[in-house]
Amino acid sequence: MENSNNIAVVAVSGGLDSCVSAAIANQNYKLAFAHINYGQRTEKRELKAFHDIADHYGVEKRLVIDYTHLAEIGGSSLTDKSIEVTKADLSNKEIPSSYVPFRNANILSACVSWAEVLNASKIFIGAVYEDSSGYPDCRPSFFEAFEKMIDEGTKPSTKIRIETPIINLSKAEIVKEGIRLKAPLHLTWSCYQNEDEACGVCDSCALRLRGFQISGIQDPIKYKVRPEYR
Repeated sequence: MENSNNIAVVAVSGGLDSCVSAAIANQNYKLAFAHINYGQRTEKRELKAFHDIADHYGVEKRLVIDYTHLAEIGGSSLTDKSIEVTKADLSNKEIPSSYVPFRNANILSACVSWAEVLNASKIFIGAVYEDSSGYPDCRPSFFEAFEKMIDEGTKPSTKIRIETPIINLSKAEIVKEGIRLKAPLHLTWSCYQNEDEACGVCDSCALRLRGFQISGIQDPIKYKVRPEYR
């Protein structure tokens, strides 16, 4: 165990939000990157993005966990290929088919275990409140509750706080923050269904594209189609 509380465990999916969160954490902390494979459609491409971002920041401590149980549980179009990945509807207020039941709790549990071993003081996760109408585990209240659980379930000497630095930002603001911090946005991957060229029409692609379009910045990754989402 390192005798340091200046370590931050960053949950890095390989997407835009986690990349910018990593860039923010990089300003003040030594980084340890955690990534979860859970049988998602773009698992290989997301893992590549994770390692590319880690290489960019020179991160040596990397943890890749296979949560195969999430795919076995199913219930999401990301893990069950019999469920269609629906096209983007940015006005939708219902829980989308891409919701992976309680995924963030699973991710945070692994991060907490590792953070306690590393004597890390923070866990960074790129949750965004803009997405919370669809994803209940992206709400600020969820992270506040989980932090209380950390206090209850770890050693008395363990003090770990969850940082959600972009949770109240729009996607356009996240893009601008990434550019300001020189985050490697060109290495990220957000598409829910393709691993070669981003589809441009799933919820994740739509939110990302709209963020770039509103910010007036060209998204550096390749898309099959680039609809206007403004």
